[in-house]
Amino acid sequence: MSCLPPSTSPAAQPQEPPKGELRRCPTCNRWGGVRRLADDGHSVELDPVHPKGPCQEGPWHGSLRGPRNACGQWLQWSAIVTAPADASAPSAETKAPPR
Repeated sequence: MSCLPPSTSPAAQPQEPPKGELRRCPTCNRWGGVRRLADDGHSVELDPVHPKGPCQEGPWHGSLRGPRNACGQWLQWSAIVTAPADASAPSAETKAPPR
């Protein structure tokens, strides 16, 4: 029997969809599972019922890969927005002209 009151039981809490981490299969362009890009533009949310998907044209081609799987041929999913490599570096427009 559970000691938690009904309002705080795990079943009563809304579940967040599993997240895909960068460099893991669900954030790879070759992954064929159900996913969606979160509102922040770089988090990947997975279907909680079907968190695995097939590798397509990668080294694990055809096998089901889950949120914790990874390989050395990861290609960032094209829908993920990436920040500039160094956002603090001045752009060409803000640099002083050479003397």
